[in-house]
Amino acid sequence: MTKKSTMYIVQGAVIAALYAVLTIGQNILLPGTASMAVQFRVSEVLTVLAFFTPAAIPGLTVGCVIANISSVTAGLGFYDMVFGSIATLLAVITMRALRNVCIKDIPFVGLLMPAVFNGLIVGFEIDFFFVGSMSFNLADFLFQGGCVALGEFAVLFILGLPLTLTFKKTNLLKKIKLA
Repeated sequence: MTKKSTMYIVQGAVIAALYAVLTIGQNILLPGTASMAVQFRVSEVLTVLAFFTPAAIPGLTVGCVIANISSVTAGLGFYDMVFGSIATLLAVITMRALRNVCIKDIPFVGLLMPAVFNGLIVGFEIDFFFVGSMSFNLADFLFQGGCVALGEFAVLFILGLPLTLTFKKTNLLKKIKLA
């Protein structure tokens, strides 16, 4: 195993652990704020790491799976573990692909991806499995998806944008060999 592949695995593991601990900790301290339809999951700020390292893709996906396993006790169970994790995977893959698409050096389009994918996928999950009892209702889907997307949008633009700009300006991630 090369030094580079070892670093990739370690980075991914640290990112996964951070995501899981932040989400589970938030759910313990503020029940429901990281696992309900209207949520402000602070750990989602870590998705900006996809702009800087490919190790964020498996790291955030695994971290989301672990965090969503804990949501079983909140009644979301298997569905959230699968759908929420798929939404995270697609969002960070897309963020990574869009990392160089910037307006005035700000990756606005990439920052929207968690809101888009979580809004669509988790919005469907909530509508179909929980609100609609295995049936789809467009109005419920739009409401639930909108609530999820709004929370994601808030996290990424209130916390993620300043974090991204700080990482770019300070080269901090390069100093700690993350980027």
